[in-house]
Amino acid sequence: MAVGATQQPEAAEARNAPAIGRAPENRRQALIKLVWVAMWMLYLGAPVSDLAEGGRGLTATVLGWLGLAAFVAVYLGIVFLRTNAEHQPRRVYGQLLLLGALALLMTLTLGDDFLVLFVYLAVGCGAVLPSRQAHWAIPPVTAVLAGVAGLTGAGEGLVISLLVPCLLGGYAMTGVRQLVRTTRELREARAAVAQLAATEERLRLARDLHDLLGHSLSLITLKSELAGRMLPGRPEDAAAQVADIERVSRQALVDVREAVSGYRMPTLAAELAGARGALRAAGVRAGLPATVAAPLTPEAEGALAWALREAVTNVVRHSGASRCTVTVAEDDGTVRLTVADDGRGAGPGGTRRGNGLTGLEERLELAGGRLETAADGGFTLRAVVPADYAHAHDPGAAGGGPGDGAGGPGSAAGA
Repeated sequence: MAVGATQQPEAAEARNAPAIGRAPENRRQALIKLVWVAMWMLYLGAPVSDLAEGGRGLTATVLGWLGLAAFVAVYLGIVFLRTNAEHQPRRVYGQLLLLGALALLMTLTLGDDFLVLFVYLAVGCGAVLPSRQAHWAIPPVTAVLAGVAGLTGAGEGLVISLLVPCLLGGYAMTGVRQLVRTTRELREARAAVAQLAATEERLRLARDLHDLLGHSLSLITLKSELAGRMLPGRPEDAAAQVADIERVSRQALVDVREAVSGYRMPTLAAELAGARGALRAAGVRAGLPATVAAPLTPEAEGALAWALREAVTNVVRHSGASRCTVTVAEDDGTVRLTVADDGRGAGPGGTRRGNGLTGLEERLELAGGRLETAADGGFTLRAVVPADYAHAHDPGAAGGGPGDGAGGPGSAAGA
């Protein structure tokens, strides 16, 4: 994956807003969530206006404000702190009962302007109770709202305008809670898959190293013992064994380097998938090929993958672009990777290069390719490597064999 391209947007997103299904991890995330929850407090306009008008006695007004403040505090506490919780402690059920008691008492004593509190009670049940319990709790809350509305003589229009939000709002919050739960399970599953993939890759590397080094180290050990026995009386033969030990150890070192290099070498398909996610997270419209079928050696593909990673990282971090297009094309014996964006470019004439582009140019040169950049209404990076026609036209790679028309003896090309 394009680690360099994806870490910055994901880190920025994690700092700015809490992910669904995850509790706030810092003060900024907590403030954002609190603002979103507090926005729904605007629906308390009717009871607030009723108390603010001052048409009641001082005692009733003070008790009304205290009761409303207690209701809001308890509601914000359970919705803000307990929505992400998988299992709720007993005190949460007590807090919901307290909300119901406050809503009932204030509506019966202060009038139908406080019926809206039952809507908040239903939403709270849907937000914190398990799905089965919430499905059984929301209809009774709605029924109590209708019954209390009848006792207070509320108008039919007011009752209907509250019954629907009470019922639907409560069930909508059960859906939100289910979404939170599903997102949490998906995040855990993705982490498990990533862990399994890393474990499988470590096992593969361990198997490769065992296969590469097992024979070589055994041979070095045997020859070392043999040279030790020969050393007192046959120094010439012992020197020959030492020379063999040096040759075998050098070859083992080469094999290990090749194995580790292949283990760390990125692939173009993986980098395309990472680039797609990075650009989407950064809000950049992306045009990328679904797959790449260009004839490439592993070294050339690794060089192009590094080029794509560096280019997308620059687009996400520095360009300010709104669109980025990636193309891979075979042309005149070469394979060209082009990354073009409509951002600010890389300075006058596109000639200023940082350490990343300089290192990328050196990497491409080692693979027999080159790097081209241009700034013209944006920035374009083009990485060019030689095409691997030997691999692309290999009869065995194409599934053919000798004499099947793939260029072997007896085929049209051989004739």
